[in-house]
Amino acid sequence: MKIKTIRSYGRNLALSKPYSIAGYTFSEVENVFLEIELENGIIGIGAASPAEEVVGETCTQTLQNLQTDFVQNLIGRDIRHFRQLIYETNQAFSNFPGTQAALDIALHDAFGQYLGIPIVEFYGQKIKTLSTSVTIGIMSVAETLNEAEAYRKLGFKVLKVKTGENWQEDAERILKLNERYQNQFKIRVDANQGYSLEDLKNFLVVTKSVNLELIEQPLPVGDEHELLKLNVKTRKLLVADESLKDARYTLQFSQEPQLFGIFNVKLMKCGGILNAFEIANIAQQADIELFWGCNDESIVSITAALHTAFACPTTKYLDLDGSFDLAEDVVKGGFVLENGYLRLNGKPGLGVKMIE
Repeated sequence: MKIKTIRSYGRNLALSKPYSIAGYTFSEVENVFLEIELENGIIGIGAASPAEEVVGETCTQTLQNLQTDFVQNLIGRDIRHFRQLIYETNQAFSNFPGTQAALDIALHDAFGQYLGIPIVEFYGQKIKTLSTSVTIGIMSVAETLNEAEAYRKLGFKVLKVKTGENWQEDAERILKLNERYQNQFKIRVDANQGYSLEDLKNFLVVTKSVNLELIEQPLPVGDEHELLKLNVKTRKLLVADESLKDARYTLQFSQEPQLFGIFNVKLMKCGGILNAFEIANIAQQADIELFWGCNDESIVSITAALHTAFACPTTKYLDLDGSFDLAEDVVKGGFVLENGYLRLNGKPGLGVKMIE
């Protein structure tokens, strides 16, 4: 079955409420979409929301790449050769993981629909459902508690609290959350590179009474070696995020002594589903757990990440809440959210449907 048409476009998707992380505040998010139509009318959809500060690619660049002759020359190619098409894409856009991801996801969606099965079933489903964390941005103690209460009422069981601007204030927020909610929430922390080693040590001492599930990317990229000054037990709780972009970094951080006990996999960092499986395979051999994260993204790419995560036996953590705060999107469906747990809807391909 041959590819008939390809089109791409950008959308600024408003957030239902702004939020802050260390160094940034967001009120809307730009996403780029790609539609691949087959001769029989099947349309596969991909999406990209690359973080320029992490991977160096902007949505403007992504859209420009998707409108090149290379992409248009995929018209007439057979969707059954989708893995070869992804390989060629990755060679052509080697430094643009957002571009890679959009094409990878759209080709997977079209191929899955062509076969009539969900993407996860093509690779073999290992996990049926898993709880996802929801994110609380950097805000005051009172606002943090109000956000947590709203999430509790919605049935969520895992909170990820953004930190990294002031470790004392961060610690106070965590302690107050723990004091109010005790065992009602698992608490994760994401410092977004905001701490020095001394900040991290102080934060760990003050929050020692809290059973933190994990801490994402506490130190800036390039300072990872400082983590060797921490004991192995502590390092097991640390997640490599901005430090770990693709399979090359995965190999590096899998070597002993390991600096991180958990790897954050984002399709927007590594370039899509096939590249994510490379990371997962390396991590499995190194006995490192997988944490599936996201940016502010459309349901399209969030669902693609969920298909990939559920096909990997070492998946332990989900942080796939990137579409929850969108006030608008171009698709619906993909996954089902119930009391903080995510599961796929069982429909072919990604299982998403365009909003008319």
